[in-house]
Amino acid sequence: MQYRLRRHDGEYRWVFDIGVPRFNLDGSFAGYIGSCTDVSDRKLAEEALAAVSGKLIEAQEEERRRIARELHDDISQRLALLAILLEQMKDELPAADVSGRHRGDDLLKMTGEISSDVQAISHELHSSKLDLLGLAAAMKGFCREFSEQQRVEVKFTANNVPSGLSKEISIALFRVLQEGLRNAVKHSGVREFVVQLQGLPGELVLAIHDSGIGFNPAVVDKNSRGLGLVGMQERMHLVHGKLSVISKPNSGTEIRVSVPCDAASSTPQNRAAGV
Repeated sequence: MQYRLRRHDGEYRWVFDIGVPRFNLDGSFAGYIGSCTDVSDRKLAEEALAAVSGKLIEAQEEERRRIARELHDDISQRLALLAILLEQMKDELPAADVSGRHRGDDLLKMTGEISSDVQAISHELHSSKLDLLGLAAAMKGFCREFSEQQRVEVKFTANNVPSGLSKEISIALFRVLQEGLRNAVKHSGVREFVVQLQGLPGELVLAIHDSGIGFNPAVVDKNSRGLGLVGMQERMHLVHGKLSVISKPNSGTEIRVSVPCDAASSTPQNRAAGV
């Protein structure tokens, strides 16, 4: 266990205590034997590192919001204006100019596709639903959009999700969902996925499951950056959450994260939601 211990000069230090019980030959308890190690400097270093990681992630999220606003408020509006001008130009062409009208239709279609892609990128960078409607609604919307873009089926359910979640927890879980689904589509070899968000006593759990080819987590851990697991772990660490990867070759994969929260004292956002 770890706890604080007051030193002879009155300063409190963190110690890591390991102990085991000892017994006499007749089986009676003879006390404990073990050791205590001062880990105050290590804990300070960990706290400093966590603070730096938190500031980096916060800066990253702010940059995501800025780029998303630029894409939505500037680029999307300019593409919409371009589509209007192309429509006007096509209408001004003589009726006999069939080839020109066809090119106009092609350009309008291409402009619409670019506009849709820009909006999708903007939503992925920063979901306004996360701010306005909460975590469950934002995840539901993302799963629906992701299904359409990737041409896969994502079944999403949410149960007993507490209201009043902190922005840090909501963003952390939302980013894990994005990364987890991208990894699943890329590596699983299947086109159907299950996402479950569930509020349990004292915690909120997110699980992303597929029935694909699976892998050996012990091997992947050696090169986990390739699957984005390091980023997920850092985000969970900042909100005191836990991440586990359950997988076996040819037996599918489940990414499961849990964060502590007082689900019992909050009003659920969604009793059940599905895509």
